[in-house]
Amino acid sequence: MKKVLSIRNITLLISSFFTILLFFILAVFSPSALEVILLISLFLLFSISILLLLRYERKQEHNEIKQVIKKIRGNEYKSSDEISLSSNLRELEDEIKAMFSRTQSDIQNLKKLEQIRTEFLGNVSHELRTPIFSIQGYIETLLDGALEDPKVNRAFLLKANNHTLNLNNLLNDLIDISMIESGQMKMSFRYFNIHELLKVIENEFKPEVVKKNLVLSIHSPNPKLDLYGDKQRLKQVLSNLITNAIKYTESGSIEAGVIEEGNYGKIYVRDTGLGIPEADLSRIFERFYRIDRDRSREMGGTGLGLAIVKHIIEAHDSKIEVSSRLGIGSEFIFRLKK
Repeated sequence: MKKVLSIRNITLLISSFFTILLFFILAVFSPSALEVILLISLFLLFSISILLLLRYERKQEHNEIKQVIKKIRGNEYKSSDEISLSSNLRELEDEIKAMFSRTQSDIQNLKKLEQIRTEFLGNVSHELRTPIFSIQGYIETLLDGALEDPKVNRAFLLKANNHTLNLNNLLNDLIDISMIESGQMKMSFRYFNIHELLKVIENEFKPEVVKKNLVLSIHSPNPKLDLYGDKQRLKQVLSNLITNAIKYTESGSIEAGVIEEGNYGKIYVRDTGLGIPEADLSRIFERFYRIDRDRSREMGGTGLGLAIVKHIIEAHDSKIEVSSRLGIGSEFIFRLKK
């Protein structure tokens, strides 16, 4: 890039030239006292002129910077490329551009967070309203006379109780995802036996599986395999995945297992359930996203389970993967270090 000489550079060059010239005259020509005084006076006059020029240039630069800042405050710039200062202010221009870019990025992030917060509050309000209104409806019906009718009173109480359980699950999931996203959920990483964890989960879900006439199997060829992670949070992950598998599998089987792959253990949960449409695969880990909202809510889903799974797995420096085919089933996979 061609370097442009500023007033400062020109004046400094001239000043240097006249200083050298003055010393040269004094050394070579041995002028008289009067001539020396005259030369020094001229030199001082010239120096004052230079200072005035430098002051003028500094004032111009100051005004230039003020104008740029004024335009930034007035949101007159759409991008940092529009910001321009004179050649001798290139470094300052680069700093202002960097600051402008960071500020714009921060503003965009704040707007995005505000939008997410608004959507989140709207979703939470909707999700809370559904079970609360249902419970209120059942109780009002009972108080209006159904309490004395043995054909419906117990059924209404059971339905109200189911909605209180759904409400409790929703609140627990809200607390979990709030703690995860705010960084307040602490992870306890250590080595644990994955075979033992899978067996515990198998025993816990056996009653639900039997109730739906499904088969839950565990595949863990190496009973001594230890993996690195937060055992309790990973249990929560597997529980969420198996719960979803049970909900959306009408017949067939569910399998949870681990396969050794080099320095990792690949953990999977697969089912023979309804499957997930391809168009929804990229969104199922979003908060409150449901493929079939009415059915999910009917089954007690909060819409937060897979979002929590994603956050926990990512906290383990891993990634949750999913593959699915409608009418055939789904498979969720993630990997942990050995």
